[in-house]
Amino acid sequence: MSDISKQNGLTLRYIDIGANLTDPMFRGFYHGKQSHDDDFSEVLERAAELGVKQMLVTGSNLAESKHAYEISKAHQHKLYSTVGVHPCHAMDIETSEDPDAYLVELEKMALDGKKSGIVKAFGEIGLDYARLNYAPADIQCKYFIKQLDIAEKLDLPLFLHSRDCAEDFETILFPRLALLKRGGVVHSFTGTIEEMESLVAKGLYIGINGCSLKTEENLEVVKRIPLEKILLETDAPWCEIRPSHASHKFLKNANLKISLPQAVKKEKFVMGNMVRGRCEPCAISQVATVIAAVKQIPIEEICEIAWKNSIALFHFDEVSI
Repeated sequence: MSDISKQNGLTLRYIDIGANLTDPMFRGFYHGKQSHDDDFSEVLERAAELGVKQMLVTGSNLAESKHAYEISKAHQHKLYSTVGVHPCHAMDIETSEDPDAYLVELEKMALDGKKSGIVKAFGEIGLDYARLNYAPADIQCKYFIKQLDIAEKLDLPLFLHSRDCAEDFETILFPRLALLKRGGVVHSFTGTIEEMESLVAKGLYIGINGCSLKTEENLEVVKRIPLEKILLETDAPWCEIRPSHASHKFLKNANLKISLPQAVKKEKFVMGNMVRGRCEPCAISQVATVIAAVKQIPIEEICEIAWKNSIALFHFDEVSI
């Protein structure tokens, strides 16, 4: 593979604070069917060559949190993980044989993972009222509260999810923040300027990926995020920047040329290609490019600021970077 870590001669470094590397797509599986060879190692290699030094592998329920931990353990000092139950998976707890035992095991995993140095955040927890078909609002709220009870014991930053639920999200979370000394990040942020300002006023960070850059309204929000509160992520394999997005024009017209491998349909995949429609951590360069353009600052500045913010929140080991 060629070195893709430079843009116009600049060598940039990144921390992807949200990557779903447990997803079967990174093993060649789509909708339960294997469409191409496992290229997980190539995905990691591409990210490293671009300048992604570390990644936070996110968990969505108990099983996925275990998987994220095992992947991170196999790639120590490069990958770290979260532990938590995503609001769309709240029914996994509710319908388990023993919801209380499920939560106890979740807490134990988080504590053990923290001691090992691999688990760096508790989450992905929060609310998602855009997808109530997965879990009704009352069940989401119930287990958001119960997981915040756990979080108060952990001394880990929160990896938070908030979609179309700002009032309930703030009502549940904000009174707890005084006891959650490590704060957290609201990742994949797609809310309003007012919602962003409310979160930032409480000391929370804002995670930006392709889904945060779809519309002109999204771009206006990004323009207003304080630099000291911004973090970069891909949410891979989701949240790629698409030609239909308002942000795409900044890639097309960018002075900084982004050199990513060719993306092909999964049916035509060969090693060395990216897969069309499957976002990868190496695409964090596109997120950074758009943010730099929107904020009208050099890309190396946004990269270094986001780097320092990531270290400050998650306490990554800078010795290994």
